[in-house]
Amino acid sequence: MEDREYNNVYAIPANYTDSGKLFGGMLEPRNAVETGILVVLLGYPELMLIPMPGIVRIIVMTLTVLPLAVVSMMGIDGYSLFQYLGHIFKYLKKRRKLHFRRVGYKYAAAQIKKKKDRSKKKRKA
Repeated sequence: MEDREYNNVYAIPANYTDSGKLFGGMLEPRNAVETGILVVLLGYPELMLIPMPGIVRIIVMTLTVLPLAVVSMMGIDGYSLFQYLGHIFKYLKKRRKLHFRRVGYKYAAAQIKKKKDRSKKKRKA
């Protein structure tokens, strides 16, 4: 009998992991909701409350709301816009400030003593 080679390799379509997304896998639901919220919050005052002629309103909204909506729909670095802003604020809140001694610099005794006093206070607390 003749031995046949079997090909067990299957092509995985590009949209395999796109389930749960909108517009054919292009937009995540969280990004769509955030975009809607931002457009309403920024677009309503520009459209209804600011006294401008119609053409000027369209131009102002094109320059402000449209870019914000596009960035919000795309997201930043794989995160939604609000998640990314949360990461920025969390970093700013919890970041550490590192201080290094300069090489070859002669510190005054008061400066060295002051730094030691601070470290003792932190240990007691």
